Amino acid sequence: MKTTPFTEKHIALGAKMHEFAGYNMPIEYSGIIDEHLTVCHGVGVFDVSHMGEFWVKGPHALPFLQQVTSNNVAALVPGKAQYSCLPNEQGGIVDDLLVYHYEPEKYLLVVNASNIEKDWNWCVAHNSEGAELENASSRMAQLAVQGPKAMATLQKLTEIDLSAIPYYHFTHGAFAGEPDVIISNTGYTGAGGFELYFYPEAAMRIWDAVFRAGEEFGIKPIGLGARDTLRLEMGFCLYGNDLDDTTSPIEAGLGWITKFVEGKPFTNRAALERQKAEGVSRKLVAFEMVDRGIPRHGYTLLSAEGGAIGHVTSGTMSPLRKIGIGMGYVQTAYAKPGTEIAIDMRGRKLKAVVVKPPFRK
Repeated sequence: MKTTPFTEKHIALGAKMHEFAGYNMPIEYSGIIDEHLTVCHGVGVFDVSHMGEFWVKGPHALPFLQQVTSNNVAALVPGKAQYSCLPNEQGGIVDDLLVYHYEPEKYLLVVNASNIEKDWNWCVAHNSEGAELENASSRMAQLAVQGPKAMATLQKLTEIDLSAIPYYHFTHGAFAGEPDVIISNTGYTGAGGFELYFYPEAAMRIWDAVFRAGEEFGIKPIGLGARDTLRLEMGFCLYGNDLDDTTSPIEAGLGWITKFVEGKPFTNRAALERQKAEGVSRKLVAFEMVDRGIPRHGYTLLSAEGGAIGHVTSGTMSPLRKIGIGMGYVQTAYAKPGTEIAIDMRGRKLKAVVVKPPFRK
């Protein structure tokens, strides 16, 4: 398995380790519920160095990104980021990703760890514009420092005013004695905080500095298990569960990142534009359990009358709400919030209701 610059630290701290996207990653330390609540109420640190990073540079960078991504990259100014996806020709999604406008004619793409090779090959194959592409995934490490105490923790380590970085904005500069760290306010937990991008050789110095700074706030390392429950409580999609090569951004409720603006001939635009105008036969919805039970990926979703209407893509017991919550694709007629549905849990028909996310208010 691949490792990150922090793998030995995770093992030394007693983390439960498991393979994820080809990496040996920490799933949990003190327990998923404890770690989840630590991020909601204090501050926690995730090793997300397994994520992929591609630089896109040169005078053809913007035309290339306008062609391969769904969102309108032309709307970005340096220092701003956007959530987007790579549509495929069949109406599905190659991956969801972040696009950072680093400086004029220079962008950073942050892609899912499980899709690094797939996304890189896709970008290279579709680079008809002649943009300069660089796969920097092995030369960048990343920590996500999340929670309401994240800013107070990190502010001790930089002269950059972190309160001046709005959501989906970023900057770069000196942090914890390291000269060129990207500090990004684009967290995927809903609890606030920042992501730090830096060279792998600076990894342990930054880790140690962050944990010293957060000691007074009860800072803890957090595994991928709590990362999943946190994103699900916010109704955020996970590629491979809620999004894949067969799910369109319109079906997934991502019309807001699918921009049909003039001068943006992105992949499969015409078909997706028709979907938006004519509607789709299924939609991704959030639901919460009425009966006691935990929905799991792959379970069949039923109408109140018992007919199959879709399937669960993500599900868990909400650490904050103490009820089963989930997401899944259903026939459009059953997608309205308030609709009563049911989940087939190993032969038991348990009641649920469609709701508007997030689950955590």
